[in-house]
Amino acid sequence: MKPNLRRELGLFDAVNLVVGTIVGADIYIVAAYGAGSLGPASILAWLLAGLMALIIALVFSEASAMLPRTGGPYVYAGEALGRFTGFITGWSLWVSSWVAIAVFPLAFIYYLEYFIPLDPPAEAVIKVLFILSLTIINIAGVGRAGKVNDILTILKVAPVLLFAVLGAIHLALNPGLLVSNYTPAAPMGLGALGTVTVLVFWAYVGFELVTVPADEVRDPERTIPLSITLGMIFVTLFYILTNAVILGLVPWRVLASSTAPLTVAGYSLMGGIGALILTAGAVFSIAGSEEAGMLTTARLLFAMSEDGFLPGFLSRVHRRFGTPHMSILVQNLTALLAALTGTVSGLIELSVVTLLLPYAVTCISLAILRRRDGSGIPLKSVLGVLVCIYLLMNTTPSTTAWGLLLILSGAPLYLIFGFKRLRR
Repeated sequence: MKPNLRRELGLFDAVNLVVGTIVGADIYIVAAYGAGSLGPASILAWLLAGLMALIIALVFSEASAMLPRTGGPYVYAGEALGRFTGFITGWSLWVSSWVAIAVFPLAFIYYLEYFIPLDPPAEAVIKVLFILSLTIINIAGVGRAGKVNDILTILKVAPVLLFAVLGAIHLALNPGLLVSNYTPAAPMGLGALGTVTVLVFWAYVGFELVTVPADEVRDPERTIPLSITLGMIFVTLFYILTNAVILGLVPWRVLASSTAPLTVAGYSLMGGIGALILTAGAVFSIAGSEEAGMLTTARLLFAMSEDGFLPGFLSRVHRRFGTPHMSILVQNLTALLAALTGTVSGLIELSVVTLLLPYAVTCISLAILRRRDGSGIPLKSVLGVLVCIYLLMNTTPSTTAWGLLLILSGAPLYLIFGFKRLRR
């Protein structure tokens, strides 16, 4: 008898998966990009991107309640628009998440170098150890991986939250500093708002991945929608408060020239100890996001393999640990190659571009599923599609082209394995 996936993730685990996959390297690096292009007005990009992400998150929340099965968007699109659309949607989501997994080892190195100077060979060794150690944790059991993610999420959010609260108090007691650093609010105008919003939007993505391991979540019809809602509310407030404080404490020109804006902000607030605490938080934050991303993304390969559209060995379940170990291994080892050869900025934009298709298709799928049930098309589905179009219009053509090629690379796999499936 083939082993089944185990339902070991509760509401607390699921909420931490949402927060854990969202809050990662992004909060530690994107603030600098925004400040360099918009100055203090970059806080508008955080508000706009947060609203956009919340709209799409609500779509995923309802879709997950209607179809609480492993695969997330892959399942929703397949049910509403057919198997090929479902496969391409799942493949695109996997590509986006796979690219994101490759980003985090690079960011981990940046912040680790605050503690330890590293040469290129040492950086490569640490990237390998970083991915392999988290791979072992994920194979050892979803319950263990979930608990590790719980711990890492708390460790990475706590120092930034402490900084944000103390910084807000400091600015309240020193309003002159706040006014000084926010004046002028838009020194370069708002022409780059769309471009910055695309980069900032990446800081909010990840909520969709909690829908993927639905077969390993207890009471998924209730747990997944509630975890998405609670997680997104927390993350949105957390991001806006943190970035408002960063911009209030540090002149935007200083932020623009920094590769570690939170470390700079921590130093301005609490001196060396503040920089040390936030840098340590960055290390935990990046590791936590990587672990949560690995846990959820591998289930996409598992689901598509189990349905016969990818090689069968990807749907093998470890007899002892009850995890899709082959999907985890293939995913993480190939992501390691990208981590050893890619750049942070290029990978981030590529991750956003390939994610827009699953987002848009899920919005359309929810509308179709609602119509089948006799309900009207929900407004959030329409708004979600418009959000995706807006973001796509603000990405570079070359990145869009590369994203399209990666998405279409899944079509031959579907044709090969789908044809074999039909012949059985």
